[in-house]
Amino acid sequence: MSDLAGCPLCEGDGGALVWRGERLRVIHADEPGFPAFHRLIWNAHVAEFSDLTEADREHCMQAVALVEQVLREQLEPDKVNLASLGNVVPHLHWHVVARHTWDSHWPAPLWAAAQRPRDAEREDGLAARLPQLHQALRERLQHWARPFTQ
Repeated sequence: MSDLAGCPLCEGDGGALVWRGERLRVIHADEPGFPAFHRLIWNAHVAEFSDLTEADREHCMQAVALVEQVLREQLEPDKVNLASLGNVVPHLHWHVVARHTWDSHWPAPLWAAAQRPRDAEREDGLAARLPQLHQALRERLQHWARPFTQ
């Protein structure tokens, strides 16, 4: 479990860094039309969730749940989508995306065809809330991670 040359998630943060812990980090992804798109990325290079130890799998999923909870508290989405694909970048990461019924793809997956035009006003309104959301994520993740670093 070390860095892999040529892996974009080993060689960089993978987006705008929100928080970094010893084992994982949370980034904000620049995905047009989805201002509340985040990724939780395992720091060491592993391709599959089952490559982690049982303790690391538990740690990872607790972090995914915490990110989901903060998105729900801060943004009140209609749904939060969770996905771990890795077909394009085979480095363990989870997509954590707050979804709203007004988004261009609802109710279809993000990667499907758009169902309607984008609502720039609502997207901008959501994007304006991101600094507060990211501060809440940093505070909650730092508090949660404290016992793991002592």
